[in-house]
This record gives sequence, structure tokens and C-alpha cells, in this order.
Amino acid sequence: MPAPPVPTLPTDAADPRLLVAVPNVSEGRDRSAIEAVGRAYGIFSGARVLDVHSDPDHHRTVHTVAGVAGGLCDALVAGAEAAIANVDLRTPRGLHPHVGALDVCPVVFLDEARRGAAILEALALGDALGRLGLPVFLYGDLGDGRTRAELRRGGVAALAERMATDGLRPDFGPAAPHPTAGAVLVAARPPLLAFNVELAAPATVEHARAIAAAVREGGADGLPGVRAIGLGLEHAEGLAAGGATVAQVSCNVEDHRRVPLAELVRVIARHAPVAACEVVGLPPAAAFDGFPDHLVVRHRRTIEEVLAVG
Repeated sequence: MPAPPVPTLPTDAADPRLLVAVPNVSEGRDRSAIEAVGRAYGIFSGARVLDVHSDPDHHRTVHTVAGVAGGLCDALVAGAEAAIANVDLRTPRGLHPHVGALDVCPVVFLDEARRGAAILEALALGDALGRLGLPVFLYGDLGDGRTRAELRRGGVAALAERMATDGLRPDFGPAAPHPTAGAVLVAARPPLLAFNVELAAPATVEHARAIAAAVREGGADGLPGVRAIGLGLEHAEGLAAGGATVAQVSCNVEDHRRVPLAELVRVIARHAPVAACEVVGLPPAAAFDGFPDHLVVRHRRTIEEVLAVG
């Protein structure tokens, strides 16, 4: 019997076969480790790494991986195996909250018609990652509303304590974290925008933290579905001169239709001048509707642009 045809990756973001995953690995400094994980995602036909974003301060790399429903899972498992082999949580892992070498791995549906396919892919992924020896925790809708923040609170040591003494059980995999790779968080969700806003001098880390508290959901400005933290960066691209620390408001925007990036920047600029912005991963083009032309956005590309080049 002949082998089934190898699926080809669609070049149109609206193609109903297309799913996207955004695995986050807790490594942003070791180029060889980052490249090993990226190569692993790309070894399967019908899957392709569209974007790689590494940050040495956050000590984190975000890959955007596109694939076809039913096949994306295999590519993500290969990347997880490479992350386990190359990332050791027993060494310091930077500013970003985390509980795993492969810290989070959401499967993204670009429209509601693909929600069901993304859910099936995420559940298959959770089962496969559990068989690699990683405790897998579902979050978001698949996790009954459980958030990444509550699972990450206190880091991998606190997660291990809750698993050992508080009855916290993973949805897949062993009942204790992997000794070097921790645990992994999995979801099926619509696009989430990771967007960093760097403040102009003389803004400080304290200013960034106060602004983050104001703009996040529940804060004084209360932008719905916005998560934000204030950080001080030592390696901000093109900005940290002479050892200066750059104040950054690091944001996740859960629904760009409710809060376009232009609105997020406008609200932050009411508190302090904005020097530059940075997008992590590949947002949909609509996220930049109305965005000010004068403001620099590093790594600004959209998923529609990248897919179209094939």
C-alpha cells in the first residue's frame, strides 16, 4: 500500500487546515540550544517554524510553528524532546516567570471554525508530552479557566510543593516535575499578543511596575484581557547604552479586537513617554490597525505576511 501523501503547509492564514503553535522555551542565551529546538520543530513535513524570538533578559525563546491539523503535534513533541535535552532548570533562567524547559505550548486557532481542531491537537499534545515524563497542566478553557500565572506562582519549586502536598495533579504525565525540565502548560486558544513597551529615560523600573499595575485588567486603567508586568532590562536592543537599564512594560493582550495595540500604547503613553516597542511572535495584521506610524516596533511582522512568502 503506498504511503499517504505528505501534507503541505498552507500559505494562506485563512486556510481551514492551518493551525499555529507558540511554544515558549526557557532559554534565551545559548544559541546552540535555541537552534537545536528550532531544528526539531521543523523536521516534520507539513510543519514550519515561521518566527523565532529570543530574549536574554527574559531568558526565553518563543517559536511560532505552523502546521496542519493532525500533524502539528508531532513537530511540537520533537521540539519538546530537544528542550528537555538542552535546557536545565537547575541553572538560573532569567526574569520571565516559568515552570518548565518547554514552559508553555498553546495551540492557536485563528478563527472560530478551527477551535475544535485546535482542542483536539492540544489534547493529543498533552498526552504525548506526558509520555515524555513531563507533568502537563491544561490552562484557559481546557483547564476550567485556570491561568498560567497561578500555575507559575513561585516557580517550579512551589509547583512541586503543591503537587506533593496540596493535591495538585497534572492532566497528563507524572505526579512530580521532571528533575531538569519541570512541567509544561498547554492550551487551545485564539491569538494572544505578546507586546513589550520600552519607556524613555528617565523612567525607572519602579515607573514600569506602576504603569503595568495601572494598565492591566483590574488596574486603574483596566484594559480588559491585558496582563502586564514592569521589568528592568540590561540587554534591550539598541537602547541600553553605557550599562543603562531600560524600563519595560511587558504585556500580553488576550483579545486584540477589544484592545488594539494602538490603544495599549496610547494608555501607557499617558503615564510616561514611549521610546520603542517590540512584538514577540507573529500577530495577525488586524492587531496593528490604527497603530502610530512614528513609533518603532522591533520584529514587526504578521502571520499573514510570513505565510504568504511560503
